[in-house]
Formats: sequence, structure tokens, C-alpha cells
Amino acid sequence: MTKSESAYKSIGEVAKLLNLVNKKNGTLNTHTIRFWEKEFKQIKPKILTGKRRYYDPKTISVLKKVQYLLKEQGMTINGVKKLLNDNQSLNLDESKNRSISGDNLKIKTKLRKILDLAKELKKLK
Repeated sequence: MTKSESAYKSIGEVAKLLNLVNKKNGTLNTHTIRFWEKEFKQIKPKILTGKRRYYDPKTISVLKKVQYLLKEQGMTINGVKKLLNDNQSLNLDESKNRSISGDNLKIKTKLRKILDLAKELKKLK
């Protein structure tokens, strides 16, 4: 019997869903989720008797966004906090298509120019 999509999930189930597995011994890295709870005010699990954490679909969605932005996009914790605090709707599919947006696009363009210049200088030597 499987849980419905709208059911609350335990921290272990969420860690498995996010593929937070220790590569050395195969255990779940639930400490990562607990760390993110401290860093991001948007992550609020229900803590019931026995101090067990349960996550609703909305919180799991925030966790997925945090994981994507930190791990896939390489953003800093402060950058993700700023993005989440701005209440911008962040669709994961949209953000895959735009790895760096807005003001950061200028920085990305400048970095590419610097990289191209460095390659040209290397060729001249």
C-alpha cells in the first residue's frame, strides 16, 4: 500500500524522495533536511509526539526547490534565501531553462568574455 500524494511524509521518506543518500554506506542523509529547516523559514514540518517530523506536499515542494537551486544551480544559501523571500514563483521546469537570470546574466556574459580572452592569450604563448 502506497501513500497518496497529499499525505504527510516522514523525514526518511522525504530524504528518499530527494535522493539524499550517503554514497559510502547507503544511509539516508536526513541531517541535510534538518539543516535546511534551520536555514529556510519556508520549511516548516509538523512535529508530532515523539518529535517526529512530517512534511506536507507544499513543504516538500519548497525542499525540492532548495535542493535544485543549491545542488543543480550552484547557488549559495543566501542567494536561495533571497529568491525564496522575494516570493517569486519558481517553477523547476522554468528554472532549468534559465540557469542564470536577470542581473546575473550580465555577470555570466562578462565571465564568458574573460574566459575567451584567457583562451586567446594562451594560444599566443
